[in-house]
Amino acid sequence: MNIEFSMSLFWIVLTVILVVAEVLTAQMITTWFAIGAFVALIVSVFSTPFWLQAVIFVFVSLVSLILTRPLVKKHIDAKKVPTNADRVIGMVGIVTEAIDNNNAVGQVKTDGAVWSARSVDGSIINVGNKVRIIRIEGVKLIVSEK
Repeated sequence: MNIEFSMSLFWIVLTVILVVAEVLTAQMITTWFAIGAFVALIVSVFSTPFWLQAVIFVFVSLVSLILTRPLVKKHIDAKKVPTNADRVIGMVGIVTEAIDNNNAVGQVKTDGAVWSARSVDGSIINVGNKVRIIRIEGVKLIVSEK
């Protein structure tokens, strides 16, 4: 097996590994390196020295990263979409079922709706007490006694 073929095989294997890693993670982490490896593969076909192939791999990977990452990140980043439920944060509610984090029970009525609730500090809050809604975690209000 000649050295040129070996280097081409190296770049083919590296490209495939990077593409598979990208497909499995879908995090846009290895895409740029896969592009660099593919360009290095093309360069290796012309019997270019390995050190130059490696430099081209690094250069193309970095340039593709610098040029495309901001665009990709802009479209991939999950934007927090406020929901109507967010409006209850900061409101005051009335405890309708005693809040006990240890037993995973508790309900609060606020803005005309009854929510499952947990106390922010783990304290037990009795029925009828007023609470302030601190945040929402999943479908539960996290509250503090007012």
